[in-house]
Amino acid sequence: MAKATGESASSYANITASTLITRGAGKLIGIFVVSASSGTVKVWDQTSAATPVLVNTFSVAAATFYRIPARFKNGLFVTIGGTVDCTVFYEQS
Repeated sequence: MAKATGESASSYANITASTLITRGAGKLIGIFVVSASSGTVKVWDQTSAATPVLVNTFSVAAATFYRIPARFKNGLFVTIGGTVDCTVFYEQS
């Protein structure tokens, strides 16, 4: 099947614990939550859980895509609270 004009594929990482997704600059596209139990997510523009915060802590629900069109410059680190299985979609600059 031919790719639609303007369509691009993104990188992704499936995580179940706090994780450094990538170093350097890029664009966060969104987070798809597969499953969650009292789950929370926090996104940092950093290579660890340190300032600056890109998206502060929010509660997540299973089978939900959270569209987050935000740019990061230092790195992309995601903190998981509770039990969460999610896939983070992003693009490197």
